[in-house]
Amino acid sequence: MLEAVLGAICRACNVTGRRLAAFSGLFCSWAVLLFLLVPQRAAAEVDAGFFYDRFALILSPGHRTEIAGPLFYTEERDGQTTWAVPPLTARVEDPLTDFVEHDFLYPVLTYDRFGSEYRWQLFQLLSVAGGQNQQEQSSRRFTLFPIYFQQRSEDPDRNYTALVPIYGRLKDRLMRDETYFVLFPLYSKTRKRDVVTDNYLYPFFHVRRGDALWGWQFWPFIGREHKDVTYATNGFGDVQIVGGHDALTVMWPFFIRHHGGIGTENPVRQWAVLPLYSSVRSPMRDSSTVLWPFFSKIEDRQRKYVEWQTPWPLIVFARGEGKHTSRVWPFFSRAESTNLQSRFYLWPVYKYNRVHTESLDRERTRILFFLYSDTIQKNLETGSARRRVDFWPLFTHQRDYNGNTRLQVLSVLEPLLPNNKSIERNYSPLWSFWRSEFNPQRHARSQSLLWNLYRREQSPESKKVSLLFGLFQYQSGPDGHRLRVFHIPFGKARRAAEANAASAETLPEAGQR
Repeated sequence: MLEAVLGAICRACNVTGRRLAAFSGLFCSWAVLLFLLVPQRAAAEVDAGFFYDRFALILSPGHRTEIAGPLFYTEERDGQTTWAVPPLTARVEDPLTDFVEHDFLYPVLTYDRFGSEYRWQLFQLLSVAGGQNQQEQSSRRFTLFPIYFQQRSEDPDRNYTALVPIYGRLKDRLMRDETYFVLFPLYSKTRKRDVVTDNYLYPFFHVRRGDALWGWQFWPFIGREHKDVTYATNGFGDVQIVGGHDALTVMWPFFIRHHGGIGTENPVRQWAVLPLYSSVRSPMRDSSTVLWPFFSKIEDRQRKYVEWQTPWPLIVFARGEGKHTSRVWPFFSRAESTNLQSRFYLWPVYKYNRVHTESLDRERTRILFFLYSDTIQKNLETGSARRRVDFWPLFTHQRDYNGNTRLQVLSVLEPLLPNNKSIERNYSPLWSFWRSEFNPQRHARSQSLLWNLYRREQSPESKKVSLLFGLFQYQSGPDGHRLRVFHIPFGKARRAAEANAASAETLPEAGQR
């Protein structure tokens, strides 16, 4: 078993030569000590934490093996296999969904694959990706952000190369359908749907054209854009109106005149001479501002509320069916709408948010940003709820929809990056010196101190305790009780089978009497 584990670690880490010899010598030292301390029995029964421990998971079907405390572990859970050498590397594989995640000194280097889609990423700057689109055409991407972009595909029309700022062409990148540039920012051209923009000495001058649209801008001095009313067919085959607009800016942002939604049921007229005055007028909403941002009034007829801002966003009051807000920042705030609630006192000392829909109710309470956080999420259709409490850096406590609970002490990064699986795989084992889990459906629980230096498992049928590298072990169950000190058995374990046999032998004698 130990040789197999050693081989798996070496192959996973790709250790060769002198490094392999050093690694093998270190591991063999652990193995010799484990061999001397542990009797020759099945590896599945060995309890020698912190050196070696293999145990069944409490919260889900599966097993976990830990070697050298937090420095190496493997886990099989819900069809997924995980092995990790925290904080160096971790790998998760799910053959059923053909899914793989691999981290190297996360977040330095990561690899993700789902089916034929894959992505290597170094610090979000250098990445290699590939896969197939809906037409089953393969493509490969290489990015050295923001300097070099390349894609090669079976479809030549999807190929592109860009070397910033010299020359290049991009497709479906940087929030544009297509981008072309030469000596950027001297010249660039972008396209988003039907709108094409030619930029000269970006962002100072551009010319824009599209479906019934034209415009130009000499920023920040003057800009002009106009679009006529057009019609489009949606996915259901219905013809819809696409509103037009007309805009003029002079010495942006000091003078703005904009007429939008032309041809629709809600045309909007906006003009502003900042910071003196601005106004927005439409059938659904009006707003006026004097000496922006000091005095503003909003009347929203669609959501049925009136709001005053003096100045925004520090002092805000809103009243109506759709919104009720009282805010004097940073002292207090209370805001409610149809589905949202929020309040704070002495921001950021105390903050509360709630989202409520027909099927979901989510509440979160925070103190000093991430120092303390309590999140409760309820499924209103099933009545089940999950909860997460973080108290940085002391602990994280979680309860899922099935009622399973888990407590971890310490919790250094988890409150800052909640639900980050890579943090949990690569770093949580290093500082979680206390772990406690409880499964209410099985009435099973476990506790672990100092990476299984002390470990306790309990269920309705059995109880198991291991302490000090397995030098003290106690186990009870249907087969009786068993105590080992320095792996020497003490006491007599009366097995259930022996008790039944003894009872069966006494029955005939009782009958003869």
